[in-house]
Amino acid sequence: MTKFVFVTGGVVSSLGKGIAAASLAAILESRGLKVTLIKLDPYLNVDPGTMSPFQHGEVFVTDDGAETDLDLGHYERFITTRMKKSNNFTTGQIYKSVLEKERRGDYLGKTVQVIPHVTNEIQDFVKRGAGIGTDDAVDVAIVEIGGTVGDIESLPFLEAVRQLSLKAGPNNAAFVHLTYVPWIAAAGELKTKPTQHTVQKMREIGIQPDALLCRADRPIPDDEREKISLFTNVARHGVISVWDADTIYKVPRMLHEQGLDELICMKLQLFTRPANLGRWDRLVHEVEHPKAEVTIAMAGKYTELSDSYKSLNEALRHAGIHHHAKVNIEYVDSETLTPGTVGDLARYDAILVPGGFGKRGIEGKIEAARYAREHGIPYLGICLGMQVATIEYARHKAGLAGANSTEFEPEGPHPVIALIDEWQDADGSIQKRDANSDLGGTMRLGSQSSDVKPGTLAHEIYGPVVTERHRHRYEANEKYLQRLQEAGLVISAITQREKLTEMVELPREVHPWYVGVQFHPEFKSTPWDGHPLFISYIDAALKHRQQRLKETTA
Repeated sequence: MTKFVFVTGGVVSSLGKGIAAASLAAILESRGLKVTLIKLDPYLNVDPGTMSPFQHGEVFVTDDGAETDLDLGHYERFITTRMKKSNNFTTGQIYKSVLEKERRGDYLGKTVQVIPHVTNEIQDFVKRGAGIGTDDAVDVAIVEIGGTVGDIESLPFLEAVRQLSLKAGPNNAAFVHLTYVPWIAAAGELKTKPTQHTVQKMREIGIQPDALLCRADRPIPDDEREKISLFTNVARHGVISVWDADTIYKVPRMLHEQGLDELICMKLQLFTRPANLGRWDRLVHEVEHPKAEVTIAMAGKYTELSDSYKSLNEALRHAGIHHHAKVNIEYVDSETLTPGTVGDLARYDAILVPGGFGKRGIEGKIEAARYAREHGIPYLGICLGMQVATIEYARHKAGLAGANSTEFEPEGPHPVIALIDEWQDADGSIQKRDANSDLGGTMRLGSQSSDVKPGTLAHEIYGPVVTERHRHRYEANEKYLQRLQEAGLVISAITQREKLTEMVELPREVHPWYVGVQFHPEFKSTPWDGHPLFISYIDAALKHRQQRLKETTA
């Protein structure tokens, strides 16, 4: 029978519920249990696909094409279970499903209400995510509820999991509450009152936490933990101190040493082998003892919020671990890059242009791609980064002045990047997408395979076939591919079904390492295996750094 652990948050958001849930899952998995994680997001959007990265951070994409919360990226990096559409759902999806059932008459004319109809729907979605009733059923499903206790939006979710815990039985569900214990500098002490209030709020709605994860900037002394235990009715051993760590990969060991996994296993009556966190210890050792370092310039437009590139940052660091190197990432606002300022990129060991949407900062990204190409600096363009590299090459090497994407320049003379239906019209004309059309569901999403051209860098990295996840609307216009190839750009991977451009590169005799990919390889990187594309990229960055330092000393 599948057991449940419900993870809630209090006081303030952004305390790290996702990392805490993923860390607990990692410890339980190390005990031999089959574990999955489910994220419940209380906002009304159907999914985060159309949300600004400034609002929501990165949108993570699963193999089956779901646009999900970035916490699912943490889940995949911490445990072996792969996430699916059913591992993340929102209030919008719940109400959409309920209303569709009401319109079909599934409720037999009853008045549709939050209780029981909405809460039952939430429970059904949770059970589906846990694989209950299928061959994919897990031993433990860890269910993270977004937002904080007290939010109006979260109330139906909290009520639903309260009901589900009752239906599951006393030894089949546990509650873990993440809270905040602030350090008040003026008083010189930690304050437990916010934690007392948030647990009180939990108990008002009928939920008693079995464990408290107390976030602070420092370890919480035993006397403060005793006080928290007394005022929250949580056993002393259930008050866990979670202090700031210099790497998220220390959190599983931190929780294990305070007995969180033992507490959960006792509560759920799970009889397992002891936890084995040896590989986490080895990972932390690699992170703390690098033998080299590189500095990457990431030229993007969401640089004010690092969560916008969460998976990408982690993928670069994973590749660094593979090379026993520390990867420093410096964000460069692409709006500041002009022909007069782009020379500042000379001090970096490699340049990366990530994905994104919209026209802002595009010309700066094109300048970054051109500078990397002309000065032999390793370049990786991901999604939009591949498209700007294609635009740059079309303008400056293929003689296509004014080349652009129809996303940025609908009336441009050379749409080397466009929507598929814009360049596949029989008469060759450019048909514009209706500005009022629904943006949701218009993208190429999820895992797809492509054939790789022999003799290329792409083939050296991936072999004959590359299978990666996608999230984009615009494609390289096939009408210009021959012109670009004649000018020296190598189309090194093409999709198996639609024959669309997936990878471009420059020959090794022209540039040491210059690659653009239409997909998002960062979504499949893990701290254990890294990712072959990023491993190759960081290797090129290390070599460029050595060459640059050699020239400087000479």
